[in-house]
Amino acid sequence: MTVTADPAGAATAPTPSGRMRAAWKRAHTPVPGVPRWARIAAYAIPFTVLPSGAWRILTVVFHVGDEATHGRGQLPDWLPGPVYIVALSVLSELLAFTAVGLIAAWGEVVPRWIPLLGGRRVPPLAALVPAALGAVVLTALWTAAFVTELSGVTLQGRPLPADSPTVALHGWELAFFHATYLPLLLWGPLLAAVCFAYGRRRGTW
Repeated sequence: MTVTADPAGAATAPTPSGRMRAAWKRAHTPVPGVPRWARIAAYAIPFTVLPSGAWRILTVVFHVGDEATHGRGQLPDWLPGPVYIVALSVLSELLAFTAVGLIAAWGEVVPRWIPLLGGRRVPPLAALVPAALGAVVLTALWTAAFVTELSGVTLQGRPLPADSPTVALHGWELAFFHATYLPLLLWGPLLAAVCFAYGRRRGTW
């Protein structure tokens, strides 16, 4: 943590950057007993989501590539497309980051800054059940999405629309799209692995 000192040598409050580094360290530091492979899996999960979020923001917000391939879809008229895309990307990244809680202290004891619950121990199943269900859903969802996309149909079995990236994009843009979305196939399996380590460490099985 970064601190400053007055001329007399007395320590003062940490700087904002020091507080941020300390908070980052607390959020990511694994608790004792977490195997190395589980740490790697947990830290990797946010990076499986980051490329697709960056692709959405670059193409929809900053109009990188062919703008015509990124329609509004079923969004209501009152919701601007760029706002929705940024919010979706940020929310996805925050959701992916919760996997780190399965190896860190805040996955076992509720942080003290949370009202009413701060300082209380997290029941193992309260963290494990949602994470395990998420792992199953994410694995099934992204596997099905890639299989259907490559087959030329939507998840509902209808032909892909003309503005679908795999239909409208070509060359480097199509390769870039696939490169940013392929890591999502790892999200569910990695989360399942971290769930296994969490349940084993906390005596659930």
